[in-house]
Amino acid sequence: MPDGPLPNGPRYDDDFYAWTRYQAEVLRAMPSPDNRFDRENVAEEIETAGRNERNAVRSQVRRILEHFLRLAHSPAKEPRYGWIGSILDARSVLSDKISPTLREDIEASLPRLYRNAHRLAELGLRGHGENEVAAALPAECRYSVDEILADDWYPDPLGEPQ
Repeated sequence: MPDGPLPNGPRYDDDFYAWTRYQAEVLRAMPSPDNRFDRENVAEEIETAGRNERNAVRSQVRRILEHFLRLAHSPAKEPRYGWIGSILDARSVLSDKISPTLREDIEASLPRLYRNAHRLAELGLRGHGENEVAAALPAECRYSVDEILADDWYPDPLGEPQ
């Protein structure tokens, strides 16, 4: 497959998110001699489908980051398998949705996604009486997109990421 977009734009099966953005752009640029076709709203619906896909990917990344933080910092033994199960489920969803464009979006959005995951992890830890642990969570993301997406990578308990 050639580098960059194809002459006719991204392929639906290769990168759905990029395809939706491109198709909406093309649709808006097409002349419309027949005003029965609601071109602008159809283009908006196509873009919305792409945004929904992007938002679903971001949500799963936030969930993984939240549970990475809990795994790495909580001394609790009991919920660990639940956190791992949640990570496995999120990675399964991501494996069906991730595309080159959405991966770029994750990389660009990672600091914000981490901040949101940090707040969720902190709240969850405080809810279980782990106030000191919650207060000591790292402010900056120490996890790479490769670690987030890897099938078998998890942070070391109570330590630094591998």
